Amino acid sequence: MSQSASFPPRALAIGNFDGVHLGHQALVAATVTYAEQHGLVPAVLTFHPHPTHIVAPHRIPLIICSLAERIKLLQEAGAREVHVEPFTSELAALTPREFILQIVVKKLKAKAVFVGENFCFGAQKAGTPDVLRALGVELGFGTHFLPPVRYRHEIVSSSAIRRYLSEGRVSRANRLLGRCFALSGPVVSGHGIGSKQTVPTLNLRPAPDQLVPRGVYITETIETPTGRRWQSITNAGVRPTFGGEELTVETFLLSPFEAPTPTDIRVEFRHFVRPEQQFPDAQSLKVQILRDVWRAQAYWRRVSEKRFQL
Repeated sequence: MSQSASFPPRALAIGNFDGVHLGHQALVAATVTYAEQHGLVPAVLTFHPHPTHIVAPHRIPLIICSLAERIKLLQEAGAREVHVEPFTSELAALTPREFILQIVVKKLKAKAVFVGENFCFGAQKAGTPDVLRALGVELGFGTHFLPPVRYRHEIVSSSAIRRYLSEGRVSRANRLLGRCFALSGPVVSGHGIGSKQTVPTLNLRPAPDQLVPRGVYITETIETPTGRRWQSITNAGVRPTFGGEELTVETFLLSPFEAPTPTDIRVEFRHFVRPEQQFPDAQSLKVQILRDVWRAQAYWRRVSEKRFQL
């Protein structure tokens, strides 16, 4: 992220980009291609926090990925620069012309602007595609509007992905994302119950605004930044068997690991196993966990066989 005023001219994709899904990736790819053809810097303008924090605080969505991951994914998609504009009440009050002139033209020196065809901006969402096109003519930048990306006749959107994740349909969400949905963070101390009464786990505490699919999932766990990987099974929930109330993400590794114990992990969700449920006692839960582990092992065997056949 750069805050310098001496920017070279750039091709600029604008959006919230929560999740950096297939549609977002297509928008960045079009921006990168145009920039390469016209000698511009491929850049992205995004906002933090989500605009609803200011304009609609009663319906703030849970996020699909953190700001840090969003920036990383946008860079991996090809953006050479990612500019994060703080979304404040002052920014929300700018007219469409003020926003484009102050941020897009003067601050970021955009010579080409890429947005989705339903993109709206400025106070009261008064900035329509026609307004942006007219401002481009007036202020000297090209405008490019991309249609929605579809996956099997469904429009790819952050709201659809949030819905699938909240329903536990991670396989469908992953297809719209173009990768596995993941949760990342430091390993935190649990309550000691797993190591004593059921099975030992690595525990991750998600951020309060992070969308977390509830239930039991087949996962893959990656240690960051070393890249060590383990097949795993993960429970995301409140541990109802033990009267829990706080949302936790508990991951059991299917294979042993050598020291040291991971301190930071990324858990990639691959397949839904079952909803979280309350058991009469710890032993009953342990029996169910071992059944879940068997299912996860069978899943990974099938994955390995398919890779071998390829």
